[in-house]
Amino acid sequence: MASLLDGPRLPPAAGGAAKQVVVFLHGYGADGNDLIGLGREWARLLPHAAFVSPHAPEACGMTPMGRQWFNLTFRDPGEMTRGVAQAGPLLDAFLSAELERLRLPSSALGLVGFSQGTMVALAVGLTRNPSPAAIVGYSGALANAEALAERSGSGPAILLVHGDADEVIPVDAMLIAREQLAQAGLPVEWHVAQGIGHGIDQTGLKLGGAFLKQAFAASRAI
Repeated sequence: MASLLDGPRLPPAAGGAAKQVVVFLHGYGADGNDLIGLGREWARLLPHAAFVSPHAPEACGMTPMGRQWFNLTFRDPGEMTRGVAQAGPLLDAFLSAELERLRLPSSALGLVGFSQGTMVALAVGLTRNPSPAAIVGYSGALANAEALAERSGSGPAILLVHGDADEVIPVDAMLIAREQLAQAGLPVEWHVAQGIGHGIDQTGLKLGGAFLKQAFAASRAI
């Protein structure tokens, strides 16, 4: 299954073998090229990290040039839960293959999602065992809160960032996710970007990079 996902990659800026790997999961209607530039932004902070941004497996139903992790209409209240369940096994296999290829443990894995990619990152990252080091979710939502009761072991470090002017996924989705994660015993850091819509501003970008660096240090993936 892992061979079905692929996308742009960046090797560690410092050269040599990677000590960490950061996987970007793009939003609905985009593709892997949309987020790989974040790896260039974070290369100085994470010089030993490899970056990969796989294209989602499906052609987007709304934009013919884009991709989707699952169909998304916002008209069906159950579509996100079903969607992350559908996309999860494919992404999980891809993550395992990347770690094996780079000869890295799960503690050296960071997941970074945007919008629909955040939904998938949380769904997969919170149920993988062993857990990744960190999940950074921008402008997304927690789509499978009920699955948290079935997880085992310690969880990843989690950072959620959301604009208070998001017109696609309201900031309330992040606040709800924060509470659901806390109820499951998973500490989460969060930031509301003032005046920001459905996107990532420079403050959010800096927070994400610094959070990953801290998480990798805590997991000794340095």
